[in-house]
Amino acid sequence: MKWNSYDPTQFFDEVLEKADKPRPVAKDLFEYLESLNNDELQDRKASAERCIKEMGVSFTIYSEGSNIDRDWPFDIIPRPIPADEWQKVEAGLKQRLKALNMFINDVYNDQQIIKDGIVPPHLIEGSSNYLKACRGITPPHGVWANISGTDLVRDGEGTFRVLEDNLRVPSGVSYMIENRQVTKRIFPEIFDSQSISPVSDYPVHLYEMLASLSPREQEHPTIVVLTPGIYNSAYFEHSFLAQEMGARLVEGPDLLVDTDDCVYMRTVNGPQRVDVIYRRVDDTFLDPEVFNKGSMLGVKGIMRAWKKGNVAIANAPGSGVADDKAVYAYVPKMIEYYLGEQSLLPNVKTYLCHIEEDLNYTLANLEKLVVKPVNESGGYGLLIGPRASKEELDKFRKLIKDDPRNYVSQPTLDLSTAPVIIDKGLSCRHLDLRPFILQGKDCWVTKGGLTRVAMVEGSLVVNSSQGGGSKDTWIVET
Repeated sequence: MKWNSYDPTQFFDEVLEKADKPRPVAKDLFEYLESLNNDELQDRKASAERCIKEMGVSFTIYSEGSNIDRDWPFDIIPRPIPADEWQKVEAGLKQRLKALNMFINDVYNDQQIIKDGIVPPHLIEGSSNYLKACRGITPPHGVWANISGTDLVRDGEGTFRVLEDNLRVPSGVSYMIENRQVTKRIFPEIFDSQSISPVSDYPVHLYEMLASLSPREQEHPTIVVLTPGIYNSAYFEHSFLAQEMGARLVEGPDLLVDTDDCVYMRTVNGPQRVDVIYRRVDDTFLDPEVFNKGSMLGVKGIMRAWKKGNVAIANAPGSGVADDKAVYAYVPKMIEYYLGEQSLLPNVKTYLCHIEEDLNYTLANLEKLVVKPVNESGGYGLLIGPRASKEELDKFRKLIKDDPRNYVSQPTLDLSTAPVIIDKGLSCRHLDLRPFILQGKDCWVTKGGLTRVAMVEGSLVVNSSQGGGSKDTWIVET
Protein backbone atom coordinates (compact mmCIF):
# COMPACT_ATOMS: atom_id res chain seq x y z
CA MET A 1 0.00 0.00 0.00
CA LYS A 2 1.55 3.28 -1.10
CA TRP A 3 1.03 6.26 1.19
CA ASN A 4 1.73 8.96 -1.41
CA SER A 5 -2.00 9.79 -1.72
CA TYR A 6 -2.39 10.16 2.06
CA ASP A 7 -1.82 13.72 3.26
CA PRO A 8 -1.76 14.13 7.07
CA THR A 9 -0.31 17.66 7.14
CA GLN A 10 -3.53 19.58 7.86
CA PHE A 11 -4.03 18.00 11.30
CA PHE A 12 -2.05 16.08 13.93
CA ASP A 13 -2.00 12.53 12.54
CA GLU A 14 -1.71 9.49 14.80
CA VAL A 15 0.36 7.47 12.32
CA LEU A 16 2.38 9.88 10.17
CA GLU A 17 4.45 12.93 11.10
CA LYS A 18 4.36 13.97 7.45
CA ALA A 19 3.81 12.25 4.11
CA ASP A 20 5.78 8.98 3.99
CA LYS A 21 7.32 9.57 7.46
CA PRO A 22 5.73 7.51 10.23
CA ARG A 23 5.82 8.45 13.90
CA PRO A 24 8.25 6.21 15.84
CA VAL A 25 5.35 4.37 17.50
CA ALA A 26 3.86 3.55 14.09
CA LYS A 27 7.04 2.54 12.22
CA ASP A 28 6.32 -1.21 12.21
CA LEU A 29 2.66 -0.67 11.36
CA PHE A 30 3.57 1.69 8.53
CA GLU A 31 6.07 -0.73 7.00
CA TYR A 32 3.67 -3.65 7.32
CA LEU A 33 0.83 -1.82 5.61
CA GLU A 34 3.22 -0.63 2.91
CA SER A 35 4.05 -4.27 2.15
CA LEU A 36 0.40 -4.94 1.23
CA ASN A 37 -1.20 -3.82 -2.01
CA ASN A 38 -4.70 -2.37 -2.13
CA ASP A 39 -6.32 -5.66 -3.14
CA GLU A 40 -4.77 -7.38 -0.12
CA LEU A 41 -5.98 -4.62 2.19
CA GLN A 42 -9.49 -4.83 0.76
CA ASP A 43 -9.42 -8.59 1.38
CA ARG A 44 -8.46 -7.97 5.02
CA LYS A 45 -11.27 -5.43 5.31
CA ALA A 46 -13.77 -7.96 3.95
CA SER A 47 -12.42 -10.60 6.35
CA ALA A 48 -12.97 -8.22 9.27
CA GLU A 49 -16.57 -7.63 8.21
CA ARG A 50 -17.19 -11.38 8.01
CA CYS A 51 -15.53 -11.87 11.37
CA ILE A 52 -17.74 -9.24 13.03
CA LYS A 53 -20.85 -10.85 11.55
CA GLU A 54 -19.79 -14.34 12.68
CA MET A 55 -18.99 -13.09 16.21
CA GLY A 56 -22.37 -11.36 16.39
CA VAL A 57 -20.85 -8.00 17.35
CA SER A 58 -23.74 -5.59 16.87
CA PHE A 59 -25.31 -2.40 18.15
CA THR A 60 -28.79 -0.99 17.96
CA ILE A 61 -29.77 2.39 16.59
CA TYR A 62 -33.14 4.03 16.99
CA SER A 63 -34.62 5.39 13.79
CA GLU A 64 -38.10 6.73 13.15
CA GLY A 65 -39.61 4.80 16.02
CA SER A 66 -38.01 1.47 15.16
CA ASN A 67 -34.94 -0.41 16.35
CA ILE A 68 -32.33 -1.48 13.82
CA ASP A 69 -29.57 -3.94 14.67
CA ARG A 70 -26.38 -3.32 12.73
CA ASP A 71 -23.00 -4.99 12.56
CA TRP A 72 -20.40 -3.04 14.50
CA PRO A 73 -18.67 -0.50 12.17
CA PHE A 74 -14.93 -1.15 12.27
CA ASP A 75 -11.86 0.12 10.45
CA ILE A 76 -8.97 -2.32 10.31
CA ILE A 77 -6.01 0.09 10.66
CA PRO A 78 -5.11 0.36 14.37
CA ARG A 79 -4.42 3.60 16.22
CA PRO A 80 -1.00 3.37 17.98
CA ILE A 81 -0.09 5.38 21.12
CA PRO A 82 3.35 5.26 22.83
CA ALA A 83 3.32 3.56 26.24
CA ASP A 84 5.31 6.35 27.92
CA GLU A 85 2.75 8.92 26.76
CA TRP A 86 -0.08 6.70 27.98
CA GLN A 87 1.39 6.54 31.48
CA LYS A 88 0.87 10.31 31.79
CA VAL A 89 -2.68 10.05 30.45
CA GLU A 90 -3.44 7.22 32.87
CA ALA A 91 -2.25 9.29 35.84
CA GLY A 92 -4.45 12.18 34.70
CA LEU A 93 -7.51 9.95 34.35
CA LYS A 94 -7.08 8.51 37.86
CA GLN A 95 -6.64 12.00 39.29
CA ARG A 96 -9.75 13.23 37.52
CA LEU A 97 -12.04 10.40 38.61
CA LYS A 98 -10.82 10.63 42.21
CA ALA A 99 -11.72 14.34 42.34
CA LEU A 100 -15.07 13.77 40.61
CA ASN A 101 -16.04 11.13 43.17
CA MET A 102 -15.07 13.44 46.01
CA PHE A 103 -17.23 16.14 44.41
CA ILE A 104 -20.26 13.85 44.07
CA ASN A 105 -19.95 12.70 47.67
CA ASP A 106 -19.62 16.31 48.78
CA VAL A 107 -22.70 17.63 46.95
CA TYR A 108 -24.86 14.86 48.41
CA ASN A 109 -23.55 15.52 51.91
CA ASP A 110 -21.83 18.66 53.27
CA GLN A 111 -21.73 20.66 49.98
CA GLN A 112 -18.54 22.30 51.21
CA ILE A 113 -17.34 23.09 47.68
CA ILE A 114 -20.47 25.19 47.20
CA LYS A 115 -20.16 26.87 50.61
CA ASP A 116 -16.58 27.81 49.74
CA GLY A 117 -17.70 29.41 46.46
CA ILE A 118 -15.80 27.10 44.12
CA VAL A 119 -18.91 25.81 42.33
CA PRO A 120 -22.06 27.99 42.07
CA PRO A 121 -25.12 26.47 43.81
CA HIS A 122 -27.39 26.85 40.77
CA LEU A 123 -25.27 24.28 38.89
CA ILE A 124 -26.45 21.65 41.36
CA GLU A 125 -29.94 23.01 41.99
CA GLY A 126 -30.59 23.30 38.26
CA SER A 127 -29.19 19.88 37.34
CA SER A 128 -31.71 17.27 36.25
CA ASN A 129 -29.18 14.65 37.38
CA TYR A 130 -29.05 15.81 40.99
CA LEU A 131 -31.27 13.33 42.83
CA LYS A 132 -32.61 14.48 46.18
CA ALA A 133 -33.27 10.84 47.09
CA CYS A 134 -29.49 10.33 47.31
CA ARG A 135 -28.81 12.98 49.96
CA GLY A 136 -26.91 11.81 53.01
CA ILE A 137 -25.54 8.67 51.37
CA THR A 138 -21.87 7.66 51.14
CA PRO A 139 -21.36 4.49 49.03
CA PRO A 140 -18.56 1.97 49.66
CA HIS A 141 -15.09 3.59 49.60
CA GLY A 142 -16.80 6.96 49.08
CA VAL A 143 -17.04 6.16 45.38
CA TRP A 144 -20.16 6.98 43.34
CA ALA A 145 -18.90 6.65 39.78
CA ASN A 146 -17.24 3.22 39.75
CA ILE A 147 -17.03 3.00 35.97
CA SER A 148 -16.12 6.07 33.94
CA GLY A 149 -15.76 6.45 30.19
CA THR A 150 -13.80 9.67 29.70
CA ASP A 151 -13.75 11.04 26.16
CA LEU A 152 -10.35 12.35 25.07
CA VAL A 153 -9.33 14.21 21.94
CA ARG A 154 -6.00 15.42 20.63
CA ASP A 155 -5.82 19.04 19.60
CA GLY A 156 -3.79 20.53 16.74
CA GLU A 157 -0.57 20.28 18.79
CA GLY A 158 -1.16 16.62 19.64
CA THR A 159 -2.08 17.30 23.29
CA PHE A 160 -4.68 14.99 24.83
CA ARG A 161 -7.60 16.97 26.26
CA VAL A 162 -10.71 15.79 28.10
CA LEU A 163 -13.79 16.43 25.99
CA GLU A 164 -16.33 15.11 28.49
CA ASP A 165 -16.87 12.75 31.41
CA ASN A 166 -19.37 9.88 31.18
CA LEU A 167 -20.32 8.79 34.69
CA ARG A 168 -23.84 7.42 34.46
CA VAL A 169 -23.86 4.23 32.37
CA PRO A 170 -20.84 4.60 30.05
CA SER A 171 -20.78 2.10 27.21
CA GLY A 172 -18.37 0.84 24.58
CA VAL A 173 -15.84 -1.24 26.51
CA SER A 174 -17.01 -4.54 24.97
CA TYR A 175 -16.32 -3.12 21.51
CA MET A 176 -12.80 -2.19 22.63
CA ILE A 177 -12.22 -5.86 23.49
CA GLU A 178 -13.86 -7.21 20.34
CA ASN A 179 -11.90 -4.76 18.16
CA ARG A 180 -8.71 -6.37 19.43
CA GLN A 181 -9.99 -9.87 18.71
CA VAL A 182 -10.86 -8.93 15.13
CA THR A 183 -7.49 -7.21 14.57
CA LYS A 184 -5.62 -10.27 15.82
CA ARG A 185 -7.51 -12.44 13.35
CA ILE A 186 -6.82 -10.30 10.29
CA PHE A 187 -3.30 -9.03 11.15
CA PRO A 188 -1.87 -11.87 13.32
CA GLU A 189 1.69 -11.46 12.05
CA ILE A 190 2.07 -7.84 13.12
CA PHE A 191 1.61 -8.71 16.81
CA ASP A 192 4.78 -10.82 16.69
CA SER A 193 7.05 -7.83 16.06
CA GLN A 194 5.67 -5.41 18.66
CA SER A 195 4.88 -5.23 22.38
CA ILE A 196 1.21 -4.21 22.48
CA SER A 197 -0.58 -3.97 25.83
CA PRO A 198 -3.54 -6.37 26.21
CA VAL A 199 -7.14 -5.24 26.74
CA SER A 200 -8.78 -8.62 27.35
CA ASP A 201 -8.20 -8.35 31.11
CA TYR A 202 -10.91 -5.70 31.55
CA PRO A 203 -13.66 -8.13 32.70
CA VAL A 204 -11.34 -9.47 35.43
CA HIS A 205 -10.64 -5.96 36.73
CA LEU A 206 -14.34 -5.10 36.47
CA TYR A 207 -15.28 -8.17 38.53
CA GLU A 208 -12.64 -7.39 41.18
CA MET A 209 -13.81 -3.79 41.45
CA LEU A 210 -17.47 -4.81 41.77
CA ALA A 211 -16.59 -7.49 44.32
CA SER A 212 -14.81 -4.84 46.42
CA LEU A 213 -18.17 -3.08 46.85
CA SER A 214 -19.97 -6.06 48.37
CA PRO A 215 -21.72 -5.39 51.71
CA ARG A 216 -21.02 -8.97 52.78
CA GLU A 217 -17.52 -10.34 53.19
CA GLN A 218 -17.54 -13.31 50.86
CA GLU A 219 -14.97 -14.85 48.60
CA HIS A 220 -17.46 -14.88 45.74
CA PRO A 221 -20.21 -12.27 46.21
CA THR A 222 -23.30 -12.52 44.03
CA ILE A 223 -22.96 -9.97 41.23
CA VAL A 224 -25.60 -9.25 38.59
CA VAL A 225 -25.72 -7.04 35.51
CA LEU A 226 -29.06 -5.22 35.36
CA THR A 227 -30.09 -4.57 31.74
CA PRO A 228 -33.17 -2.80 30.34
CA GLY A 229 -33.48 -5.73 27.91
CA ILE A 230 -32.76 -6.87 24.40
CA TYR A 231 -34.00 -3.69 22.73
CA ASN A 232 -31.44 -1.48 24.45
CA SER A 233 -28.72 -0.18 22.12
CA ALA A 234 -25.97 -1.58 24.38
CA TYR A 235 -27.55 -4.98 25.06
CA PHE A 236 -24.69 -6.76 23.28
CA GLU A 237 -22.32 -5.21 25.80
CA HIS A 238 -24.49 -6.07 28.80
CA SER A 239 -24.60 -9.75 27.86
CA PHE A 240 -20.93 -9.79 26.87
CA LEU A 241 -19.71 -8.41 30.20
CA ALA A 242 -22.01 -10.63 32.26
CA GLN A 243 -20.73 -13.69 30.44
CA GLU A 244 -17.07 -12.65 30.70
CA MET A 245 -17.37 -11.97 34.46
CA GLY A 246 -19.41 -15.06 35.22
CA ALA A 247 -22.19 -12.80 36.53
CA ARG A 248 -25.92 -13.18 36.00
CA LEU A 249 -27.60 -10.99 33.37
CA VAL A 250 -30.94 -9.89 34.82
CA GLU A 251 -33.85 -7.60 34.02
CA GLY A 252 -35.97 -5.73 36.56
CA PRO A 253 -38.60 -8.48 37.02
CA ASP A 254 -35.82 -10.97 37.86
CA LEU A 255 -35.09 -9.10 41.10
CA LEU A 256 -37.16 -8.33 44.20
CA VAL A 257 -36.68 -6.48 47.47
CA ASP A 258 -37.97 -8.47 50.42
CA THR A 259 -39.21 -7.27 53.82
CA ASP A 260 -35.61 -7.32 55.14
CA ASP A 261 -34.72 -4.62 52.59
CA CYS A 262 -32.30 -6.91 50.79
CA VAL A 263 -32.30 -7.56 47.06
CA TYR A 264 -32.94 -11.10 45.84
CA MET A 265 -32.70 -12.76 42.44
CA ARG A 266 -35.46 -15.15 41.44
CA THR A 267 -34.01 -18.56 40.60
CA VAL A 268 -35.42 -22.04 40.06
CA ASN A 269 -34.06 -22.91 43.52
CA GLY A 270 -35.76 -19.95 45.18
CA PRO A 271 -34.61 -16.39 45.96
CA GLN A 272 -30.84 -15.79 46.06
CA ARG A 273 -29.49 -12.68 47.77
CA VAL A 274 -27.67 -10.21 45.51
CA ASP A 275 -24.63 -8.32 46.81
CA VAL A 276 -23.68 -6.06 43.89
CA ILE A 277 -25.70 -4.71 40.96
CA TYR A 278 -23.85 -3.41 37.92
CA ARG A 279 -26.75 -1.43 36.58
CA ARG A 280 -27.16 -0.38 32.96
CA VAL A 281 -30.56 1.20 33.61
CA ASP A 282 -30.91 4.98 33.81
CA ASP A 283 -31.48 6.54 37.25
CA THR A 284 -35.07 7.59 36.72
CA PHE A 285 -36.13 4.06 35.74
CA LEU A 286 -34.24 2.32 38.55
CA ASP A 287 -36.91 2.30 41.27
CA PRO A 288 -40.61 2.97 40.58
CA GLU A 289 -41.08 3.51 44.32
CA VAL A 290 -38.86 6.63 44.18
CA PHE A 291 -38.55 7.83 40.59
CA ASN A 292 -40.63 7.01 37.51
CA LYS A 293 -43.75 5.35 38.94
CA GLY A 294 -44.52 3.55 35.70
CA SER A 295 -41.06 2.08 35.17
CA MET A 296 -41.01 -1.61 34.26
CA LEU A 297 -37.20 -1.65 33.95
CA GLY A 298 -36.16 -1.22 37.57
CA VAL A 299 -36.83 -2.86 40.91
CA LYS A 300 -39.32 -1.56 43.47
CA GLY A 301 -37.53 -0.86 46.73
CA ILE A 302 -33.98 -1.07 45.38
CA MET A 303 -33.20 2.44 46.65
CA ARG A 304 -34.24 1.39 50.18
CA ALA A 305 -31.90 -1.58 50.04
CA TRP A 306 -29.06 0.58 48.70
CA LYS A 307 -29.52 3.32 51.31
CA LYS A 308 -29.38 0.74 54.12
CA GLY A 309 -26.14 -0.66 52.73
CA ASN A 310 -27.64 -4.07 51.96
CA VAL A 311 -26.68 -3.95 48.28
CA ALA A 312 -24.08 -2.04 46.26
CA ILE A 313 -25.06 -0.37 42.98
CA ALA A 314 -22.48 0.59 40.36
CA ASN A 315 -22.58 3.25 39.21
CA ALA A 316 -24.38 4.63 42.25
CA PRO A 317 -27.67 6.44 41.62
CA GLY A 318 -27.04 10.18 41.37
CA SER A 319 -23.57 9.90 39.83
CA GLY A 320 -24.82 11.84 36.83
CA VAL A 321 -24.70 15.09 38.80
CA ALA A 322 -21.05 15.27 37.71
CA ASP A 323 -21.85 14.00 34.20
CA ASP A 324 -22.93 17.47 33.14
CA LYS A 325 -21.19 19.58 30.53
CA ALA A 326 -21.51 22.70 32.67
CA VAL A 327 -20.10 20.97 35.77
CA TYR A 328 -17.32 19.63 33.49
CA ALA A 329 -15.87 23.14 33.20
CA TYR A 330 -15.20 23.17 36.95
CA VAL A 331 -13.29 19.86 37.15
CA PRO A 332 -9.81 21.49 37.12
CA LYS A 333 -10.95 23.61 40.10
CA MET A 334 -12.27 20.46 41.83
CA ILE A 335 -8.89 18.77 41.43
CA GLU A 336 -7.15 21.76 43.00
CA TYR A 337 -9.78 22.05 45.75
CA TYR A 338 -9.97 18.40 46.83
CA LEU A 339 -6.49 17.12 45.96
CA GLY A 340 -4.33 20.27 46.13
CA GLU A 341 -2.96 19.41 42.67
CA GLN A 342 -2.98 20.91 39.21
CA SER A 343 -4.97 19.00 36.60
CA LEU A 344 -2.74 16.63 34.63
CA LEU A 345 -5.19 16.49 31.71
CA PRO A 346 -6.47 19.82 30.39
CA ASN A 347 -10.09 20.48 29.52
CA VAL A 348 -11.25 21.87 26.21
CA LYS A 349 -11.96 25.61 26.57
CA THR A 350 -15.64 25.84 27.53
CA TYR A 351 -18.03 28.79 27.58
CA LEU A 352 -20.87 28.49 30.10
CA CYS A 353 -23.96 30.15 28.70
CA HIS A 354 -25.38 30.87 32.17
CA ILE A 355 -22.52 33.39 32.55
CA GLU A 356 -23.48 36.58 30.73
CA GLU A 357 -20.04 37.19 29.21
CA ASP A 358 -19.86 33.61 27.90
CA LEU A 359 -23.45 33.81 26.64
CA ASN A 360 -22.72 36.99 24.67
CA TYR A 361 -19.55 35.47 23.22
CA THR A 362 -21.40 32.29 22.21
CA LEU A 363 -24.24 34.15 20.51
CA ALA A 364 -21.81 36.43 18.66
CA ASN A 365 -19.62 33.54 17.45
CA LEU A 366 -22.14 30.75 16.96
CA GLU A 367 -20.89 29.87 13.48
CA LYS A 368 -17.39 29.13 14.89
CA LEU A 369 -18.38 27.05 17.90
CA VAL A 370 -19.71 23.65 18.90
CA VAL A 371 -22.78 24.06 21.12
CA LYS A 372 -23.88 21.23 23.44
CA PRO A 373 -26.86 20.73 25.74
CA VAL A 374 -25.46 19.93 29.16
CA ASN A 375 -27.22 16.60 29.80
CA GLU A 376 -27.36 14.96 26.36
CA SER A 377 -25.03 12.16 25.26
CA GLY A 378 -24.34 10.12 22.15
CA GLY A 379 -23.84 13.15 19.94
CA TYR A 380 -27.49 14.17 20.15
CA GLY A 381 -28.71 17.75 20.28
CA LEU A 382 -25.44 19.47 19.43
CA LEU A 383 -24.66 22.16 16.88
CA ILE A 384 -21.40 22.23 14.91
CA GLY A 385 -21.35 25.90 13.95
CA PRO A 386 -19.00 25.81 10.93
CA ARG A 387 -21.19 23.15 9.28
CA ALA A 388 -24.59 24.53 10.30
CA SER A 389 -27.14 26.18 8.04
CA LYS A 390 -28.57 29.62 8.77
CA GLU A 391 -31.80 27.96 9.90
CA GLU A 392 -29.91 25.74 12.37
CA LEU A 393 -27.94 28.70 13.72
CA ASP A 394 -31.13 30.71 14.21
CA LYS A 395 -32.80 27.76 15.94
CA PHE A 396 -29.94 27.31 18.40
CA ARG A 397 -29.67 31.03 19.04
CA LYS A 398 -33.26 30.93 20.29
CA LEU A 399 -32.73 27.72 22.30
CA ILE A 400 -29.71 29.20 24.07
CA LYS A 401 -31.49 32.47 24.87
CA ASP A 402 -34.51 30.59 26.24
CA ASP A 403 -32.47 28.33 28.54
CA PRO A 404 -28.83 29.47 28.95
CA ARG A 405 -28.16 27.01 31.82
CA ASN A 406 -28.78 24.12 29.46
CA TYR A 407 -26.00 25.01 26.99
CA VAL A 408 -22.24 25.27 26.78
CA SER A 409 -20.08 26.07 23.79
CA GLN A 410 -16.55 25.09 22.81
CA PRO A 411 -14.18 26.00 19.98
CA THR A 412 -14.28 23.72 16.96
CA LEU A 413 -11.18 21.60 17.56
CA ASP A 414 -8.67 20.43 15.00
CA LEU A 415 -9.22 16.80 16.03
CA SER A 416 -6.38 14.45 15.25
CA THR A 417 -6.68 12.10 12.30
CA ALA A 418 -5.72 8.56 11.37
CA PRO A 419 -5.91 6.57 8.14
CA VAL A 420 -8.95 4.46 7.29
CA ILE A 421 -9.46 2.02 4.45
CA ILE A 422 -11.70 3.20 1.62
CA ASP A 423 -12.22 1.62 -1.80
CA LYS A 424 -9.35 3.57 -3.37
CA GLY A 425 -6.89 3.00 -0.55
CA LEU A 426 -6.30 5.26 2.46
CA SER A 427 -8.04 8.41 3.62
CA CYS A 428 -7.81 10.75 6.66
CA ARG A 429 -10.58 10.65 9.26
CA HIS A 430 -11.02 12.44 12.60
CA LEU A 431 -11.19 10.43 15.82
CA ASP A 432 -11.44 10.51 19.59
CA LEU A 433 -10.70 8.02 22.38
CA ARG A 434 -12.76 6.67 25.27
CA PRO A 435 -10.62 4.94 27.91
CA PHE A 436 -12.42 3.29 30.83
CA ILE A 437 -11.51 3.87 34.46
CA LEU A 438 -12.61 1.60 37.31
CA GLN A 439 -12.67 2.85 40.89
CA GLY A 440 -13.69 0.81 43.92
CA LYS A 441 -11.21 -0.08 46.62
CA ASP A 442 -8.49 0.61 44.03
CA CYS A 443 -8.33 2.49 40.73
CA TRP A 444 -7.43 1.00 37.34
CA VAL A 445 -7.34 2.31 33.74
CA THR A 446 -7.61 0.39 30.48
CA LYS A 447 -4.50 0.28 28.31
CA GLY A 448 -5.95 2.48 25.61
CA GLY A 449 -9.67 2.41 25.08
CA LEU A 450 -12.31 2.62 22.39
CA THR A 451 -11.12 4.74 19.48
CA ARG A 452 -14.14 6.13 17.69
CA VAL A 453 -13.66 7.42 14.17
CA ALA A 454 -15.76 9.53 11.83
CA MET A 455 -16.46 7.45 8.72
CA VAL A 456 -17.43 10.49 6.64
CA GLU A 457 -14.58 12.59 5.26
CA GLY A 458 -14.23 15.89 7.13
CA SER A 459 -16.86 14.97 9.73
CA LEU A 460 -16.20 15.56 13.44
CA VAL A 461 -19.03 13.23 14.56
CA VAL A 462 -17.60 9.91 15.75
CA ASN A 463 -20.53 8.38 17.68
CA SER A 464 -21.74 5.05 16.28
CA SER A 465 -25.33 6.21 16.77
CA GLN A 466 -24.52 9.09 14.42
CA GLY A 467 -22.74 7.05 11.75
CA GLY A 468 -19.26 6.76 13.26
CA GLY A 469 -17.04 3.69 13.45
CA SER A 470 -14.16 2.43 15.57
CA LYS A 471 -10.56 1.19 15.54
CA ASP A 472 -8.37 -1.02 17.66
CA THR A 473 -6.21 1.09 20.00
CA TRP A 474 -2.64 -0.01 20.61
CA ILE A 475 -0.52 1.07 23.57
CA VAL A 476 2.93 0.23 22.21
CA GLU A 477 6.25 -0.13 24.05
CA THR A 478 8.81 1.64 21.85
